Amino acid sequence: MRIIPVDEAEEPYRGPDLGWDGTVGDLILNGLDHASAPGDLRAEHGLATQVLILLQTDRRVEDSELRDGEENRGWIGDSFDLMDGETALGSRLWLLRRRAIYDGIETDIEDYVREALEPLIEQGAVASMDIAVTADRPANRIEYEVMLYGRDGERVYNGKFELLWRQVNGVVHPLAR
Repeated sequence: MRIIPVDEAEEPYRGPDLGWDGTVGDLILNGLDHASAPGDLRAEHGLATQVLILLQTDRRVEDSELRDGEENRGWIGDSFDLMDGETALGSRLWLLRRRAIYDGIETDIEDYVREALEPLIEQGAVASMDIAVTADRPANRIEYEVMLYGRDGERVYNGKFELLWRQVNGVVHPLAR
């Protein structure tokens, strides 16, 4: 079966862009001065949006990966509703939220990020990726950079992210759980 748009000149639907401020994700709107879609949902950065979704969505994990008292996260359907060749989406970065910065955490973060972004390679959206992880232990911060490359070897995406460990003296971001 092949689905063909009625008007072949019409551009296919593209999902709206997602913005991330480090705490909360939200859909992005075009400005009122936008040439073709003023005030509409922006859909210009599909790859960046997919990276955010894959990294910021919690991936369901095996019970053996959970610490005592930790509840599994992610979409419950991923535990039983995967078709042959399909893998769960999202990242396991959430497993680090209740852990101290330990020796080798850089390798774990690189593995989690690579695993989360692998569907982009499998689906042909990008050809390869590089991930650089840097730990700043005195500041309780880990930064990682994601670089994605097209088939021609040209970089098509570059984004920097950070994981920050803080002492909890109060609720700084009440909606960030």
